[in-house]
Amino acid sequence: MNDYSQFAGTRPVAEALSFDVAALERYLAAHVAGFTGPIDIEQFKGGQSNPTYKLSVGGKSYVLRRKPPGKLLPSAHAVDREYRVIRSLAGSAVPVATTHCLCLDDTVIGTPFYLMDFIDGRIFWDPLLPGMTPDERGAIFAEMNRVIAALHRVDFVAIGLGDYGRPGNYLARQIDRWSRQYQASATERIDAMDRLIEWLPQHIPPGERTSLVHGDFRLDNMIFDRREPRVLAVLDWELSTLGDPLADFSYHLMAWRLSPDEFRGLRGCDLGALGIPSEDEYVAMYLRGSAIPARPDDQAWNFYMAYNMFRMAGILQGVLARALAGNAASAQALEAGRRARPLAELAWKQVARGGVRAA
Repeated sequence: MNDYSQFAGTRPVAEALSFDVAALERYLAAHVAGFTGPIDIEQFKGGQSNPTYKLSVGGKSYVLRRKPPGKLLPSAHAVDREYRVIRSLAGSAVPVATTHCLCLDDTVIGTPFYLMDFIDGRIFWDPLLPGMTPDERGAIFAEMNRVIAALHRVDFVAIGLGDYGRPGNYLARQIDRWSRQYQASATERIDAMDRLIEWLPQHIPPGERTSLVHGDFRLDNMIFDRREPRVLAVLDWELSTLGDPLADFSYHLMAWRLSPDEFRGLRGCDLGALGIPSEDEYVAMYLRGSAIPARPDDQAWNFYMAYNMFRMAGILQGVLARALAGNAASAQALEAGRRARPLAELAWKQVARGGVRAA
């Protein structure tokens, strides 16, 4: 059994990610109604991208997310985009935390940040949900499915996000982006990534839809009510944009294609006994909830899976580069980043497994 305790809860702020707390207190007192110091501050253990802190002030708790310090990849760590999408989704069918302010002034704590409410609930790091009954697991997965389907039904124009991304050619742009991000952060050559960078643009399936997409929709990016199988807030919107909902959903579905040791996956587990829906059952549930009429054919579906494994490998390569540079958000960044190579190799195997000519 994997030990996920290293991701849960808070810890003292890492020295490399510390900042002038007095300056933060002054800023928040001037920009957040009812805010008065002093602040008790801790850093959340989990997460590999934007450093996230818990602020306790006079019986109330907040969460601060900031851009990490140091040299970063272009367009990465866009906390202003996170703030905008969370604020825009307030009151929608997609649960989010209440936001309070966005600060783009680097002189306050060194990098841009935003402040939102702390949501007291459960975060599940292990998708096998140990300690739960089969019915409880099934309810958690059904709720997770409901929320991603609701996200993909959001009228993004009506909530002011019509310019949040460029509609159309999402997959081509994403493949190009993550190819460049991987190449900019590469610490060693990964042959499988080089093959995927060549193969993926030539095999994009036709018929892309456009919706608001999260970009990193996983079980551990949600806060659940402490008693009910109900999502209180979806977290970590850094990669959100306008894009292909099936690309977003198939990323979420990677858990069914990965083992627990590869990346918090479900492959090889007795899902029926656990009460967790099979991949086919989960896809059917999503299609009903999202109003997408049909699942893509097998060739397209295998493309989506290979693409998402490639994309995750690119993300993890960036995590590894930040870990080696000393400005990673998590103490587990080095271990996580080293999964880039095996995940890229799995993506290349996915290409062959789909019956598509790989060369």
